[in-house]
Amino acid sequence: MSRIGKKPITVPAGVTVDIKEGNVVTVKGPKGTLEQTLCPTMKLTMDNGEITVERPDDEKENRALHGLTRALLHNMVEGVTNGFSKELEVNGTGYRAQKQGKQLIMNLGYSHPVVMDEIDGITIDVPGPNKIIISGPDKQKVGQFAAEVREKRPPEPYKGKGIKYASEHIRRKEGKAGKTAK
Repeated sequence: MSRIGKKPITVPAGVTVDIKEGNVVTVKGPKGTLEQTLCPTMKLTMDNGEITVERPDDEKENRALHGLTRALLHNMVEGVTNGFSKELEVNGTGYRAQKQGKQLIMNLGYSHPVVMDEIDGITIDVPGPNKIIISGPDKQKVGQFAAEVREKRPPEPYKGKGIKYASEHIRRKEGKAGKTAK
């Protein structure tokens, strides 16, 4: 059995889960509403505030989808309850970020500022010129948008300049070695 797949998902108070035909799941909570179509072969049951996911047989594909379906469902419940966030750091001389209206404007050493628009379901917060916080109820959207922001100037290994995740460690390289003074 899948260790993750057989764990029940507890639905907290204030969150409603609606499972329709074809495993179309709608989760409503204080942070918003999420809807997703999950694998139709999985059997989703809900009683006493707990959701369980069962697979029809032990075929390889169904074993793989068992844990995935449960994880996606758990992320939906967690997202509408607490939400997800990614924290990014902007490192480098003259590199900075700011928010104007619904736009994130970043100076990243290019000849022009890099502008990114806020998308639906995502909120961008810039508490300081070197910090960007991306948050929202959908874990996939938050992670994807954070990756797109980081992609504008990934960190380089020599000086560590660029945009990196707050928890990310950059392996630094030594510069030119072997150059002798004359």
